[in-house]
Amino acid sequence: MELPKVALVEYYFDPQRIEDIPAEVGKEMQRLRLQEKIRQGDSVAISAGSRGVANIHIITRAVVNELKKLGARPFIFPSMGSHGGATAEGQLTVLEKYGISESSMGCPLRSTMEVAYLGEAADGYPLYVDKYAAEADHIVLINRIKPHTKFSGPLESGLMKMMAIGMGKQKGAEYYHRAAVRLTFEKIVETVGLEILRKCPILFGLGIVENGYDQTCVIRALAPDDIPEGEKALLVAAKERMARLPFDQIDVLVIDQIGKNISGTGMDVNVTGRNRDILGDYTTGPQVKRIFVRDLSEESEGNALGIGFADFTTTRVTEKMDRKKTYINCLTAVSPEKGAIPIYFDTDREALEACFMTIGDIPVHQVRLVHIKSTLHLSKLSVSQAFEAEVSASDKLRGLDEWKEMALGKDGNIVSPFDS
Repeated sequence: MELPKVALVEYYFDPQRIEDIPAEVGKEMQRLRLQEKIRQGDSVAISAGSRGVANIHIITRAVVNELKKLGARPFIFPSMGSHGGATAEGQLTVLEKYGISESSMGCPLRSTMEVAYLGEAADGYPLYVDKYAAEADHIVLINRIKPHTKFSGPLESGLMKMMAIGMGKQKGAEYYHRAAVRLTFEKIVETVGLEILRKCPILFGLGIVENGYDQTCVIRALAPDDIPEGEKALLVAAKERMARLPFDQIDVLVIDQIGKNISGTGMDVNVTGRNRDILGDYTTGPQVKRIFVRDLSEESEGNALGIGFADFTTTRVTEKMDRKKTYINCLTAVSPEKGAIPIYFDTDREALEACFMTIGDIPVHQVRLVHIKSTLHLSKLSVSQAFEAEVSASDKLRGLDEWKEMALGKDGNIVSPFDS
């Protein structure tokens, strides 16, 4: 099989980032004058999600330390819906992968799948909140603000959604995902989030925005009344900074890894343009003919949600896939299609052959191939020579090496330029 010539390309984004994260967290918390709201010995439940948020262990530890200075008794609780196999132990394992443990945080971690029922919202939605969080004197929300992979609106993935989906554990996540099919996700997130703000002792929310390099660039502490509008502003900032593929038309997209640490949908559909969801947006680019997923991240703990977006994958992925975890997450999210296993091969060579065979009658030197580490890591891309003119014309792209045939090892697998 003849392979296209490829070259490694650097993709430039706004490099603004926060250098001293603990200091920034402290400054933001001090701005809220929390000493006027916390009494000596108050318990504070701190949410911890399942996404691979940059520096989340540093940010969370900084919040713990600041609360201790005020005389509070902080503890951390998993706020991740059905992730981690929908078990208390599994959710603790997810957090440990992100460096969040009792020893590293200096406070207890309390994990349960039990929820407290807080009544109904005005529209009749039941309100569920993690049992331990509901019993605390205060609740602190920590989450990254970013475009969601299932819906678009003024509030997407962030603090408001965490209150509805994450804090509601599997019971809440399952109900709200199902209700969203009829009522829209946007309405569910806003209605439930506002009701949780009214009924729960939310102390503040900490919104995080990342730049295109997956680095922390904004940390904003929001008082409860400011969370809805403050999050809307942070989402605008997140969309401006979000990394996207620099090409509109792609024949073959090769992705080294998908996983829950990378995106809630394994691969970010805002990057790939590929959607398979009854609530999804099918109008956004780029236009990608074939997606080949090479592997599943270790941090995903076997949860292969998102593999259903791919056209082809490998035996490696199917062997790492924990079907129970994947199916629980897919069914809870009303997204069975995202757990569908595509055609898979023992080697990357076979998968690439299948890609080239099914994109149309395109000469190999004209194939528009893009190879990425993951949808979360786009600062370096490997692209085929068919993009040479576009790379040369762009002020955001810079070639890093010469054009050479895509490298395969003796085992028939791609020698990834992102492994070095």
